[in-house]
Amino acid sequence: MASQDERASLVSRVIPTMTLSTTKNPLTAPLPAVASVSPAERAAARFHVEGNAVLTGGAGTLALASARALLEHGLSGLTLMDLQPTIDNSKASISDLKSSFPGVPIHTVPVDVTSETAIEKAFGDAQKLMGSIDILCCFAGIVGCVHSISASPSQFRKVVDVNLTGSFLCAQAAAQHMIQSGKGGSILFTASISAHSTNYPQPQAAYNVSKAGVAHLTHNLAAEWATHGIRVNCVSPGYMDTVLNAGDNLKPVRDIWDSRCPMGRMGDIEEITGPVILLSSKRGGRYITGADLRVDGGALCF
Repeated sequence: MASQDERASLVSRVIPTMTLSTTKNPLTAPLPAVASVSPAERAAARFHVEGNAVLTGGAGTLALASARALLEHGLSGLTLMDLQPTIDNSKASISDLKSSFPGVPIHTVPVDVTSETAIEKAFGDAQKLMGSIDILCCFAGIVGCVHSISASPSQFRKVVDVNLTGSFLCAQAAAQHMIQSGKGGSILFTASISAHSTNYPQPQAAYNVSKAGVAHLTHNLAAEWATHGIRVNCVSPGYMDTVLNAGDNLKPVRDIWDSRCPMGRMGDIEEITGPVILLSSKRGGRYITGADLRVDGGALCF
């Protein structure tokens, strides 16, 4: 409860205000046309990915598929951030990625996205390893399916802490480096169709709320950071065909998901990579910020 003095002080407070970009800001101006007249070269340039990227949750399935796509489109350097046990479990996949792109420095940096001190150190290490942080893709997240009536406070807080607070802290750390560089950059969050609609049949209120927060965080940071040349977007995947949704025990639930999707199936991992490339590309995504791109086979049509 606010004291009487605190209430009285509200009338004299001064609040900070945003600064939006202008037509004179080179960080948000249109890019010059591609000089080449070759259609193939112009097409390649349209979705070329420039600079260095950090991927949180980087040792997970969606992140590794996206990392490969970013490298295929020209990424100069890559740092995969994740919990150390997850990095260890994905050692073979990460080694394969390094073998496929021997000319590109690929690093792994352990981080707990719920720890601001760990995040500060991890992003500082990434900056030193690569020389710059130009792209951040946030894939770190956890799912919690539990009946809300029996959910403990710690269960609820953990999901929100990892998915929402962790995304914000990582974006903040990356943005600080991007602003210092004076070159801007791209930040891509992973929201979910759960940000827009209640899932059925599984109860997962904490997850849904956390992803709704990520989607709205995208709008807010896009508005605040545009003046620095930082584009902030998110993708909202539907049910994806990963190990999280595998197993015979989940088949009845998968059948329900498929029956409520116009395309009648879950998404293939590769189908997330196109939106990631678009929103990470400096040219292809130049005028896209604050967007939430749904990749769900039409599940949210209903």
